[in-house]
Amino acid sequence: MQVDDCAPATIRTLLDIMARLRDPDNGCPWDRQQDFRSIAPYTLEEACEVVDAIERDDRADLQDELGDLLFQVVYHAQLASEAGWFDFSDVVGGICDKMVRRHPHVFADVVISDADAQTHAWERHKQGERGALSGGSVLDGVPLVLPALMRANKLQKKASRVGFDWPGILGVFDKVDEELDELRAEIDIGLDQEALKDEAGDLLFAVVNLVRHAGVEPEAALRQANRKFMKRFHQVEKHCHEDGISISETDLDTLDWYWDQVKLRE
Repeated sequence: MQVDDCAPATIRTLLDIMARLRDPDNGCPWDRQQDFRSIAPYTLEEACEVVDAIERDDRADLQDELGDLLFQVVYHAQLASEAGWFDFSDVVGGICDKMVRRHPHVFADVVISDADAQTHAWERHKQGERGALSGGSVLDGVPLVLPALMRANKLQKKASRVGFDWPGILGVFDKVDEELDELRAEIDIGLDQEALKDEAGDLLFAVVNLVRHAGVEPEAALRQANRKFMKRFHQVEKHCHEDGISISETDLDTLDWYWDQVKLRE
């Protein structure tokens, strides 16, 4: 297969490249060795890199990362095709059918008043589809592989859509205080690591609930906090270097002073 540099690339071009990479005789040795499990970590990584490019507002990088993520979809579809399960056209057909089915207010005559109503309708469609197949739970469909913070948020949202939620944010503040007190008590006892882990988990789950009720996406908020911490800590390291001090040998009071100076400059 020759790739024509002058012709505009299409999804067919990418599918042909993928098939060539997996060719048993003339393909890439590394690509031929891969399977669903070995490729899955790359899929997760590429999805995270798309989010990172969006949050950095790097449009050129976003284009590149979206291509990498698309390639992951094509890779899995190629593996499935080789196994005789389905191919890329089946993947496209399935998502097209699903989008039409779950948007009857766009493609049929159902009336949806606003975005919030659509969110609830979407969840009812999903639950109806899953229930028809397996009699499943409201919480089905939240992947175990998600980061724990993101998964907690999605579980809480799903429960909320059927009415299992705090009626207001004040009750969530009280719950966070309660969980903090229980964790403090467990730390004071200091005997049972499993109980300590359990209470710490309850506190984190309650904080996710609080942030969600405040209208903030917990995963995005923590990523922002991570970036802010890194930026400030790098400045502390810079000040230590400029003053001829080794950061690993600097006392905490000095580091705190540098930290406060960095925050003041911001």
